[in-house]
Amino acid sequence: MKLSHKISETPWRAKNTWSFRPRMALPLVVGLSLFGFGEGLLVQAQWGATPWTVFAQGISRHTNWSLGWSTAAISVVVLLGWLPLRERPGFGTIANLVIIAYVLDIVSTNLAVPHAAWLKIVYIVGAVLAIGAGSALYLTTGLGPGPRDGLMTGLHRRFGVSVVYVRLTLEVSVLVVGWLMGGTVGVGTAFFAATIGFSIGANLRVTELLVRKFST
Repeated sequence: MKLSHKISETPWRAKNTWSFRPRMALPLVVGLSLFGFGEGLLVQAQWGATPWTVFAQGISRHTNWSLGWSTAAISVVVLLGWLPLRERPGFGTIANLVIIAYVLDIVSTNLAVPHAAWLKIVYIVGAVLAIGAGSALYLTTGLGPGPRDGLMTGLHRRFGVSVVYVRLTLEVSVLVVGWLMGGTVGVGTAFFAATIGFSIGANLRVTELLVRKFST
């Protein structure tokens, strides 16, 4: 499938990041829920976390902060990184922090840890697909991305580089730094880092084609 290298224009796109309307609720909530579900799948597979969680583990190891506080600290620093890119938070940014964390907590608490290798693989592949689909949905609402995706879209707009390659570069970079700091890296981590950018690009393309089909 041909990948999309830009954020698709959709009928539910907001005029600005705080102009929330009811028609935006479904793609926003479903998109963020899929993202949280995918994060939970990867955690439960127990073959390595996402690169940003590996980074948080490294921070936690050197500061004695909990994983949650380490993740929050990283998010704050990333949000500060938005300033030179002129990226602004919005309704979706706040929803990102709440919904993803809530769904991740539910999945990691209630979804069984698989013992069979083939089922772990299903979890990992499902995580990449779910996070790619979730990202494509909620980014097209235009209500403001989460901290990490805001950095991705800000760099994309500032330098004109494809979101696929921007995301791939960010994921690999924080993965390497987190691993050097003592974070846990596994097969699932490497697979996620190598494929998430392409998953987002493919799902943005699907969203674009569906919008075009149902709007004609």
